[in-house]
Amino acid sequence: MTQPNSTGMLNRRAMLKSATCGIGYLAFAGMTQQAAATESNPLAPKEPHHPARAKHVIFCHMRGGPSHMETFEHKPELNKRSGQNGKSKNRQLTGTKWKWKQRGKSGLWVSDLIPHMAEQADEICVLSGMHTDIANHTPAMLHLHTGNFVLARPSMGAWIMYGLGTENQNLPGFISMCPPVINGGAANYGTAFLPAVYQGTAIGNIKVNVKDAKVGNIKNPRLDSQQQRRQLDLIQSLNHDYAQSDPEDTQIDGVIKSYELAFRMQSELPAVMDLSKETEQTLESYGIGDRKKSDSFGRQCLLARRMVESGVRHVEICDEFWDQHSKLKSGHEARAAATDQPIGALIADLRQRGLLDDTLVLWGGEFGRTPDTTKKDLDGRDHNANGYTMFMAGGGVKGGFKYGATDELGYEAVEGRVHLHDLHATILHILGLDHTKLTYRYAGRDFRLTDVHGRVVEEVLA
Repeated sequence: MTQPNSTGMLNRRAMLKSATCGIGYLAFAGMTQQAAATESNPLAPKEPHHPARAKHVIFCHMRGGPSHMETFEHKPELNKRSGQNGKSKNRQLTGTKWKWKQRGKSGLWVSDLIPHMAEQADEICVLSGMHTDIANHTPAMLHLHTGNFVLARPSMGAWIMYGLGTENQNLPGFISMCPPVINGGAANYGTAFLPAVYQGTAIGNIKVNVKDAKVGNIKNPRLDSQQQRRQLDLIQSLNHDYAQSDPEDTQIDGVIKSYELAFRMQSELPAVMDLSKETEQTLESYGIGDRKKSDSFGRQCLLARRMVESGVRHVEICDEFWDQHSKLKSGHEARAAATDQPIGALIADLRQRGLLDDTLVLWGGEFGRTPDTTKKDLDGRDHNANGYTMFMAGGGVKGGFKYGATDELGYEAVEGRVHLHDLHATILHILGLDHTKLTYRYAGRDFRLTDVHGRVVEEVLA
């Protein structure tokens, strides 16, 4: 404590010493408060395990299972043997309905079904040795999204948020646009036992054109911002009291964070979702316009670009209905008409804006299709978990590159086999995360997205 001089007054040296200590204390207090605030925010950006190749993911989910024989797996032998018996006398091999060409400088084989994606062949890394464990939609979708189809597990987007946080605190770090309400529903973007704050924010659902989709309760029509803040402070004080009474319950923490995020989103999210300032040329390139089959998915793709541009970490966009057990030709044509141009435009737009190197684009469904079908309906293909195709683009993967293959007819993966656990491990690696170290302690054991499996597919990395 500073002592006064003989006259009872502080001398100059003592006063300066006291003031200096006070300033130092205030600076230290400010630093510790800032550190505590950062530490208490689970969504704050976090350092990856190793240098990342990409910062963002856009997953173009083709629900139902696109046929690899009609998109990226050229099977001339299947066409030669079309009409012969398949794996049983009741099934018949069916050749592809579309012509094939080698595309771009790389010479990647792509079907005429998807000409706009074909134009981006030199950006695409095709995984033709994909395989999974089950060929029913709901468990297969849960497996694709969470790494497990038996028990409730956190989604891939939630794991990414848990590992990396997000760059823009005024927007959700994980957004699922137009997700299905069936086949696992919210579990495909949920958190299971991870803290609820990492859950994806759903915008609309698969049955609604995204232009009509809304984020619920984002705006109060009766209270201005200052009044809302006062109301929210009261609610949050009650929430904090409840959270302190049961520290093990992370759900209330998720509620607290979601309220704050919703308050901040009022100004930023509507601006990100407003396409009115995009040029006519851009809208046209994405296939957006009245009466266009690609309008809804085109809007999803353009919004996905705007979201990663604004710092959103993980965006999933979704299309249905690739599940053609019958009417394969008309069904796949309809799905291609809805998605091909927007996805081609998305990849080109990301490249033009310098975003593709930092963004991993993933395309595919929960499984593929069989090269044979029942003789009762020859214009169709059934579920196939043993071999199918997905592709990646950007994010430090090899462009114009095909890894793996199914057998000569397309029944199962025989070369460069990539299981979903391997895919998840590779995606995390591209984002700078070691899938064996990204763990969460729950029920007495450490869990991870890849369980006890998975290898990074180094062969596809540039």
